[in-house]
Amino acid sequence: MTVVETERSAVTSCLEVAARQRPRGHDRYTISEVVAYTGLSAHTLRWYERIGLMPHVDRSHTGQRRYTDRDLDWLDFVGKLRLTGMPVADMVRYAELVREGDHTYPERLELLVAHREDVRRRITELRDTLEVLDYKIDLYAGAKPAPERH
Repeated sequence: MTVVETERSAVTSCLEVAARQRPRGHDRYTISEVVAYTGLSAHTLRWYERIGLMPHVDRSHTGQRRYTDRDLDWLDFVGKLRLTGMPVADMVRYAELVREGDHTYPERLELLVAHREDVRRRITELRDTLEVLDYKIDLYAGAKPAPERH
């Protein structure tokens, strides 16, 4: 079982959107194509591979990386985790757990639930901050400019 197969049901909707943006029938991508698709730099993709965040990427007979749709699905998911502010160490740990197999479901669940709570806390903080900004904007929008002194 691969990294993405175990997570497919949890991220189906975002993966379907991403899949529509890819060329149909094209399942072998160069690093430059992946850079264009993901917006990540080639350096970042290589770093993801080095630290274990990206599973093994196949190589061509000349040694060039060849990414698959499955790899792009994984990168889409990692991108979602990044957007939520998950620390890289936690993402790497999650990837390790996925590679270890189905018996790690409880630990994966625990990691994701804890992170979801952090995300919810940050969302609450952002909503509170947004209320302050809205108040200030309303205050300034309703204020009459002071008369200019000459």
